[in-house]
Amino acid sequence: MSRVQKITVDKGEAGARLDRWFKRRFPHIKQGQVQKLCRKGEIRVEGGRVKPDTRLEAGQEVRVPPLPDAQEIKQRDRLSDRDIDYVRSLVIYEDEDMIAFNKPSGLAVQGGSKTTQHLDRLLDAFGEGLQRPRLVHRLDKDTSGVLVVGKSPAAAARLAKAFQSHKTRKTYWAIAIGVPKPHLGEVKGFLKKTAGAGGDPDREVMTGARHGEDGAQHALSRYTVVAEAGQKASWVALRPVTGRTHQLRVHLQAMGTSVLGDKKYPCHRPAPEDLDQKLCLHARRLELPQDNGKPLVIEAPLPKHMNRIFGMLGFNLRDVDEELIEEQLA
Repeated sequence: MSRVQKITVDKGEAGARLDRWFKRRFPHIKQGQVQKLCRKGEIRVEGGRVKPDTRLEAGQEVRVPPLPDAQEIKQRDRLSDRDIDYVRSLVIYEDEDMIAFNKPSGLAVQGGSKTTQHLDRLLDAFGEGLQRPRLVHRLDKDTSGVLVVGKSPAAAARLAKAFQSHKTRKTYWAIAIGVPKPHLGEVKGFLKKTAGAGGDPDREVMTGARHGEDGAQHALSRYTVVAEAGQKASWVALRPVTGRTHQLRVHLQAMGTSVLGDKKYPCHRPAPEDLDQKLCLHARRLELPQDNGKPLVIEAPLPKHMNRIFGMLGFNLRDVDEELIEEQLA
C-alpha cells in the first residue's frame, strides 16, 4: 500500500479528464475504484473535491490517497480461464485499433460499489499496461449490443473523439409497450440527473427539465416504428442524436410507450404478462468514421430474450429493410 501522494499535472496532460489521467498514472486501479475515491473525497485537485470527468489544468496538484500496489491487485483480481473464454466469446469484430463486443444484458460496463464483474475488468484478458484495451463509450448495464474499445491509447483517443464530436451513428432496436404515435418522428427537450433514494448514484434517474435549469442538457432522439403487434407492443428503431444518460428510455416513456422490461422508466400501460420482463433495448448497429471516407459498420445480433419475443410477436428479421430504417433515422 502506497502513501498519500501529491502529483503536479504536466503540461502535456492539460485538458485530460481526471479519471483518464489517473488510469495512465496508475493503470492497475479500476475505473470503478477511481469513481468511488472521488465520491468519498479521497482524490482531490487543488484541495477541492472533484468528479471523475473533471478536466485538469497544467500545474494543478492532485492528491492521490494510499493505493494498493499493482502486484497485490493482480494476485487478488486475476481472471479465471472461464472469465477469459467468456469475454472472448463476446467479440464480434477486431482490427489493429479496436475490439467490438456484443455486450449481453446484465453485464455492467464499469464497476461500482456493488458491481465486481464488469466488462472493464474483463479487458485484462486482452493485455496489460499500454496493451490493455480502453473503454471509449458506455451502454447501460441492462442494454445489450455493440460496444467498442480502443486497443491503444492513440486508438482510444481517436474513438473517444469520434463519439464526443457525434461523428458516430448509433441505431438501437427496442420492443416498446404499445405503439408510438406518430410512427416516425423525433423526441426532444431537456433532461437532468436526479439523485436516487438516499443520494445513491447507482439509482440516479433522468427527468425532464427546463432550458437554463441547473444541470439541464438538450436531448434529441429520432425513431421509427418497424413493426406492430396490434396495440400490444411494437418494434421500434431509435437513433440518439445526442448522448444523454438513459436518453432513449426516457424518450419512449415520454411517448407513453416505455421499453418492455424497463422498471426504472415505466409508462401507464401494463406490460404484457406473457412476455419476458428483461429490458428489451439493443444497440444493433454502430457506424464509425474511417480515413477512406467509408464508414465501418458493426452490427450485433439480438440477444436470446429479444429474439424469442420477436418470434412471439411475429416480428420477422428477414423481412426488414435495414437500409430503409437508416434512411428514416437520418
